[in-house]
Amino acid sequence: MRGTRAAGRVLLVLLVLLSGHASAGTRAEGAGAGRGPLTLATAGDLTGYLGPLLARWNRAHPGEKVTLVELPDSADETREQMETDLRGAGGGRFDVLNIDAGWTSRFAAAGWVRPLSRARFPLDGFLPPVVDTATYEGRLYAVPYVTNAGLLLYRKDVLARAGLSPPRTWAELERAAATVAPEYGLDGYAGQLLPYEGLTVNTAEAVYSAGGTLLDDDGGRVTADSPAAREGIAFLARGVREGWIPRAALSYTEEESKRAFEDGHLLFLRNWPYAYVAADSPGSAVAGDVGVVRLPGRDGPGTSVLGGSNLAVAAHARHPDSAQRLIAYLTSTPVQRQVLTRGALPPVRAALYEDPALVRRFPYLPVLRDAVLSAAPRPKSPRYDQVSLVVQAVAQDALTGRLSPDAAVRRLAAELTAVTER
Repeated sequence: MRGTRAAGRVLLVLLVLLSGHASAGTRAEGAGAGRGPLTLATAGDLTGYLGPLLARWNRAHPGEKVTLVELPDSADETREQMETDLRGAGGGRFDVLNIDAGWTSRFAAAGWVRPLSRARFPLDGFLPPVVDTATYEGRLYAVPYVTNAGLLLYRKDVLARAGLSPPRTWAELERAAATVAPEYGLDGYAGQLLPYEGLTVNTAEAVYSAGGTLLDDDGGRVTADSPAAREGIAFLARGVREGWIPRAALSYTEEESKRAFEDGHLLFLRNWPYAYVAADSPGSAVAGDVGVVRLPGRDGPGTSVLGGSNLAVAAHARHPDSAQRLIAYLTSTPVQRQVLTRGALPPVRAALYEDPALVRRFPYLPVLRDAVLSAAPRPKSPRYDQVSLVVQAVAQDALTGRLSPDAAVRRLAAELTAVTER
């Protein structure tokens, strides 16, 4: 997912900041038990700052030097390479892992990452829902590093001319997307509907926003065959069938959908906060005309899926104390401020969302805070990769008209049951 890839890139920037927090005492650290050099694995860096950032961190922490391993920018390829390393006989080379928030359950259930002590990390200062993404069966297996929640971007200039407020419900969204958008030569609404993790997220958000779920809280019982799940899938399928969701959206990831909105082709877009920042910046065709609200739902504001990434310590980590110290720094308030100000990524520290200076600079923060606080994690399952593939396949068939919503939820329930009982 894009939020995770971007988090991987911002992680490099933060290493510079950590060196600023080092004290003379820190410079001598590394000789104690559990301390020493680390290897941190994350999605590929596209910034070009890798060498200088690592050099500065390593000068400040000579006994705990960090080697950063860049994995492919694709979330699926990153996960596969991490898993290959973690399965390695005698332990792999990765000590700290920057993992997608949706992978925590899988990595924990497989025994690939260590349980962590809650007392070591001040989690009471985090936004409460993000902590849930880092737990499995009641235990903490990672520490939230970056959070994310889907938002609805809209053309505030177009809605103002039409005398409309931003939509709070699906009915309001559909009406404006079907009637107002064509009057201004725009497509109505798009999300990320290509069969990949983005389609899983968009489908889950539609189901959640109708009051449904796919799996229960523990991931052991399938709950997808419900009227609410049927309504959620029907909402998306109806949009494609009626044309207020353009068929081009069936090939959109985060980037393609962002470009369509930035280029002035869409009235509404579901995407992560980074898309708002890009669309409202110089160079965008819609800069100055972008509004943002929570995702609409069946009866009012909907429910976003939590995105972002968590930092975990590999079960075979050579120096677990150093690994946890690094994670504590990366999730500290000063560094989390830089996650936002330098990377435009949503931090996990709650206080930052109420900082007046930050709100002036990032006016979407209050909306994002509300979206995160009302958001829900992706289905928790030790077989999450298979769960996601099932959701993608069934949703694609529903969106392209090969399955009715009724048939889709029946097949979804059957295939998810096969996965969870395997």
